[in-house]
Amino acid sequence: MKLLIEREQLLTPLNTVTSVVERRQTLPILGNVLMQLENNTLTLVGTDLEVETSIQTTVLEGSDGQCTATARKLLDICRALPNNAKLEFSAAGGKLKIKSGQSRFSLQTLPAADFPRLETENWEERVRLEQSALRGLFDKTAFSMAQQDVRYFLNGVLIELDGDTINSVATDGHRLARSRTKLPSAAGSLRQAIIPRKAVLELGRFLADGGDEITLELNPNHVRFSRPGAQLTSKLIDGKFPDYKAVMSQVLSQKMVADRELLHEVLARTSVLTNEKYRGIRLDLSKGSLKLSAHNPDQEEANDEVSVEYEGDSLEIGFNVTYLMDALRAMSTKTVEAELQDGNSGCMLHEPDDDDTLYLIMPMRL
Repeated sequence: MKLLIEREQLLTPLNTVTSVVERRQTLPILGNVLMQLENNTLTLVGTDLEVETSIQTTVLEGSDGQCTATARKLLDICRALPNNAKLEFSAAGGKLKIKSGQSRFSLQTLPAADFPRLETENWEERVRLEQSALRGLFDKTAFSMAQQDVRYFLNGVLIELDGDTINSVATDGHRLARSRTKLPSAAGSLRQAIIPRKAVLELGRFLADGGDEITLELNPNHVRFSRPGAQLTSKLIDGKFPDYKAVMSQVLSQKMVADRELLHEVLARTSVLTNEKYRGIRLDLSKGSLKLSAHNPDQEEANDEVSVEYEGDSLEIGFNVTYLMDALRAMSTKTVEAELQDGNSGCMLHEPDDDDTLYLIMPMRL
């Protein structure tokens, strides 16, 4: 395999592909990136056997072939070269030689035939939507998924196809986020799939903000996201996601409206003196006013107050302040609406007159 490519044409796709590659591998070849050249189109593939990313880019010239080389060393070389540099690759005899200007590099290779690929079955469901819409779903919910929870089905984001709607749901057992958007055309049947945490994080790099379409394909074991010249494939988490609709159907009759940015600022100030482990903050809600207080084991206290729109009964309730701040940051409107009931019920946060995105946060004892 020989090829000549501009640095900028290689750097971005190589960076995206390399992020999938784990720093510590069970197999040496999993530390490599697969390079396949065909008809002046270079395909780069990285995998950890759970998630696989494949991205195509064009080369200036070359002869077809394939090889694998250490992903991070290749990326570091590409980053270290000057802008507008051109890289000349040639693979032979177990070595990948790279030339650029006066620079010369020689990397070890492993046989491309030994590079493992995710074996996907026939796709049973296929929907299309704008990349920005799908990215928005993950941006609004992914922060609520669990990290290394023994309930493995919480360590990811649920994607649910329901008619002409796609739902994204994440929970760690203490908070729940759900966002939805319309599909251009209805899905074939109700289908749920739990996308693992790593794949969700990789999608943050893979998905663009533009209006270009992306294709989402599902079968019982895998999900694939495809856009022109690029694919991300992932295994699915085999488990049953909690019945989020039942959890979100709580009766919450009290309503508070507040300035979103102002509320976030007050929470951030008060959180400075919360217990570092539990992050608990107390909210005292009365007509027109929300008082916030926090304390820690060093007998330090913080108190603050903010004006809100509220006409219900006085209410005292405790929350993890990080969960409240995360939800407020994920919103974009000037004001935020909170629905509550009592000190033992959750708090539902959403944008006024819009229930497409909902955040349910469970209370904590202080």
